[in-house]
Amino acid sequence: MTNRKPVECWLTDMDGVLVHEEQAIPGAADFLHRLQETGRRFLVLTNNSIYTRRDLRARLQASGIDIPEEAIWTSALATGKFLQDQREGGSAYVIGEAGLTTALHDAGYVLTERDPDYVVLGETRTYSFSAITRAIRLIGDGARFIATNPDATGPSPQGPLPATGSIAALITKATGVEPYYVGKPNPLMMRSALNRIDAHSETTVMIGDRMDTDVVSGLEAGLRTILVLTGSTRPHQVDRHPFVPTRVVDSIADVVPLIDEFAPHD
Repeated sequence: MTNRKPVECWLTDMDGVLVHEEQAIPGAADFLHRLQETGRRFLVLTNNSIYTRRDLRARLQASGIDIPEEAIWTSALATGKFLQDQREGGSAYVIGEAGLTTALHDAGYVLTERDPDYVVLGETRTYSFSAITRAIRLIGDGARFIATNPDATGPSPQGPLPATGSIAALITKATGVEPYYVGKPNPLMMRSALNRIDAHSETTVMIGDRMDTDVVSGLEAGLRTILVLTGSTRPHQVDRHPFVPTRVVDSIADVVPLIDEFAPHD
């Protein structure tokens, strides 16, 4: 990261970087505390659309990580912002949890099964066959298809769970219609996050644990990227990709000293 502009803002993924199955990863609390102590602007990003920001803050607090609600940005919030910009005061049929329905309500959307402008697919632990069938029929009748994120699976203590991308593939198979994914790796998610904290890509770093979402979306949005090896990507998998992160570190604990090292000099 030599010969680059000083880093004023930080974006970081949540699962696999700060927490693992609701347990804080060593160094995560120190990292966020140092950001707040030094006045650096930052956002914690997640493709998970299940929870509201208030829910996520409470879950992080339970693991020993304390940040304000405003420092959290989800694929549900990015989807709400995207739809508000695209079609103000629109309507949607939603498959998802409170994180997504709340975001769309806050964006001024009406949630309905009757001739919606959009079918919006998010993550839920209780995918309903009847709800999926309804979505397929509405898309067949002309509703536009949006999905919060393309992740095919999500983590659980018992092993992987089918996630938004898997259900989207089922709906696409039935309708022939591909969804527009708002969350990572769409650079739109990164740009909405940058706008949220008035950050510039040249002075912002993205930290993540996945090459195929975090690193590629940071790269495409013009950010420097740091890959941590505490989540999905193993060391031997890094070189398999046609792009590389700016830096690879073992964990978020290794990023704490970089906050000061890359900081603007007064």
